[in-house]
Amino acid sequence: MDRELLLAGLCEAVVKASDVIMYHYSHDIEVMEKGDKSPVTIADQKAEVIILEELARIAPEIPVVAEEACSAGNIPSELGSRFFLVDPLDGTKEFLKRNGEFTVNIGLIEDGIPTMGAVYAPALDRLYFGSEEGGAYVQSVRPSHGAEDLKSNDATPITVRKAPAAGIVAVTSRSHMDNQTKAYLEGFKVAELKPSGSSLKFCLVATGEADLYPRFGPTCEWDVAAAHAVLRAAGGSVEVIGGGPMVYGKTEVRFLNPGFIAKGDL
Repeated sequence: MDRELLLAGLCEAVVKASDVIMYHYSHDIEVMEKGDKSPVTIADQKAEVIILEELARIAPEIPVVAEEACSAGNIPSELGSRFFLVDPLDGTKEFLKRNGEFTVNIGLIEDGIPTMGAVYAPALDRLYFGSEEGGAYVQSVRPSHGAEDLKSNDATPITVRKAPAAGIVAVTSRSHMDNQTKAYLEGFKVAELKPSGSSLKFCLVATGEADLYPRFGPTCEWDVAAAHAVLRAAGGSVEVIGGGPMVYGKTEVRFLNPGFIAKGDL
């Protein structure tokens, strides 16, 4: 498997899936409710179909765990040591609010570790991608010009920054701020709180626009895998609350994550 070509394929897949997402973003959006009471739209469902088709084309040998398929009970019987995690529309609440802070995500997991990822924020024209061997990048890509922009626009390398002595920038969930997060941040010299939606929070740390992202509320593996891979590639890290690495493939708890801390160079 040519890993550079695989990463390029992941980028193409998230950009291609965004076309249907942006169509529904500009039209009336029908909201449905899943079994866990979380919202889902036809945009989530159609984007996932596109991504699954693309992954079957570029890497048919790698199993895929995708959010909407998993919600319907369709989980690969054997994951093995390498599999994809897909969230076709992370930040559905932000999508419904039309604030632009939603993403399309594909992460590659190898031996429990996110080693490669693509995160696309189509409303912001921003594609983040990276791998552990190739580093992390951000690229300007417009949804309606995706293939053209991927070929013609230069990608800019990104890295985490050394935390400023004057105080850190902490990124927090726009939709899930809680008292535990507030209490945790009291232990730091915080110069700025930067609310954000979806997996963009990891990407802000990866680009050095923020230094810390604590999350005490529940998430699923597909919510964070791709952006975690980008953050790792940019020199950052993610640890579970209490210490230890964040690992993936937790089938025994239906891919639920514990609380975690994502950080740059602190």
